[in-house]
Amino acid sequence: MIIEKWQKLASKYLVNEKWATLRVDEVKLPDGVVKDDYYVLEYPNWVNAIALTEQGKIILVRQYRHAADIVSLEVPGGVIDGDEAPEFAIKRELLEETGYSFKSCKLLVELYPNPATSNNKTFTYFLTGGVKTHEQHLDEHEILNVEEYTVQEVIQLLKENKIAQALHVAALHYGLTALKSI
Repeated sequence: MIIEKWQKLASKYLVNEKWATLRVDEVKLPDGVVKDDYYVLEYPNWVNAIALTEQGKIILVRQYRHAADIVSLEVPGGVIDGDEAPEFAIKRELLEETGYSFKSCKLLVELYPNPATSNNKTFTYFLTGGVKTHEQHLDEHEILNVEEYTVQEVIQLLKENKIAQALHVAALHYGLTALKSI
């Protein structure tokens, strides 16, 4: 069976803010049915990193996430600013959040966080040779701790479900797989 795209007939913005945009589309399905209330969240693209120090430890960050009301252990990353290249964005985010600079940077994977309802992508990078070169330079309202873990500790954290952010778990999967090929 061939899967066909939907035809967008109209769009209307309900919310149009810096960090989130909500639009409602009227779409025509391949069978001719018209659905007039398909909601789409527009977010900027994101970057995240599997970042290894010179000693081979994985850098994770711990911060509060208000929407889920949890303190979350995550891989570092953030929003791509405007037309910024994803590779530049991840290096900038790592320097801002962690104070680390890296010798190498390689794209691992591009993933869609939730393609059913949002339109953005997350670019996951694998960085090695990390050295602390700067102090943190966090965004307003950003409070996070930088933590380093061995590969075995990260595997154990995953087994114990101590990393709850799905995109970050996926990033760690790709990163740990990349580590096996080094």
